[in-house]
Amino acid sequence: QVQLVESGGGLVHAGESLRLSCAASGSVFSGNDMGWYLQLPGKRRELVALITSAGRTNYVYSVKGRCTIYRDNAENTVYLHLQMNSLKPEDTAVYYCRTPEVPEVPWGPGTQVTDSS
Repeated sequence: QVQLVESGGGLVHAGESLRLSCAASGSVFSGNDMGWYLQLPGKRRELVALITSAGRTNYVYSVKGRCTIYRDNAENTVYLHLQMNSLKPEDTAVYYCRTPEVPEVPWGPGTQVTDSS
């Protein structure tokens, strides 16, 4: 069964850190790039961090230097993480994980990150 489940969000103050996690179940994920997306209210989901199957990473400017994406490939499941440091109010969003290479995979429920400053 192909499934994406995100976790780790919460209420944070500016400057704090948070680690988001995703369990991507299904053989479709292990050999593909994986990414973290954020969605602001009323907006489309945007890719903010990407990691290839070989471990190369890429970030959008707004999170570069503050966030680190990494992955662990287990049997039939990819565990994807996003370490977020020096959080800013503008990081408030719902965060999703996904492989951009298989768009027919349904989105997971996401995890909410909210600045409480």
